[in-house]
Amino acid sequence: MSAAAVTTERRDGVLVVHLDDGKANALSFDMIAAINASLDEAERDDEIRAMVLHGRPGKFSAGFDLGVMFGDDMSAIINLVADGGELVHRLYGSSVPVVAASTGHALAAGALVLLGCDVRIASDVEAKVGLNEVAIKMVLPDWALTIATDRLSKRHLQRALANARITAPRDAVDVGFVDEVVPDGEELERAIAVAAELASTLDPSAYARTVRAIRGPVLDLMAEQIASDRAGGVSPL
Repeated sequence: MSAAAVTTERRDGVLVVHLDDGKANALSFDMIAAINASLDEAERDDEIRAMVLHGRPGKFSAGFDLGVMFGDDMSAIINLVADGGELVHRLYGSSVPVVAASTGHALAAGALVLLGCDVRIASDVEAKVGLNEVAIKMVLPDWALTIATDRLSKRHLQRALANARITAPRDAVDVGFVDEVVPDGEELERAIAVAAELASTLDPSAYARTVRAIRGPVLDLMAEQIASDRAGGVSPL
């Protein structure tokens, strides 16, 4: 992955994290590590009060690095999925609000990243959003099922998970992957505006304590499931 695949800028108390690997914005080991480093920066700097995750044109993220997922190294597969789970867990439990600026396709692990963000702003484009694992001969790990059950509409769980139903961004609002859809090209500025409002109106300590209070049981269960998968060598294949 190019060192420039993850870049950051600061705007109005918001750390804007741009994801652009020039291709599918796959969640590779390097991409996950770079997003984690951005979270470190956002959570440690008192001048940063919110964060935005912004995809590349047409693609928020198409999921885990398929070069690893369909490779022969089972240890790498297990660790990549566990690393991804820890990233989603960290986003969901972050002490600063995280807003997604979804620019297009958000599939598999890309859709799980959306579930980890507080607010999801999507571009109104012809794109695929959802969890397609069952359709590609994979089983979602337990931690993914846990956050999906917590965040997705109960009316859509069967179709979104077991039936691997994929929707356009505008339909993903009702499912629960997205909160708001805006015209193409406006998603970044809208996400920054939402994040800046959260940064200026929320008390950081109260926000962090409230997140822990309302998401604590889900976060604790996810942490146990991720640790179990990594230690037990559980593969999603």
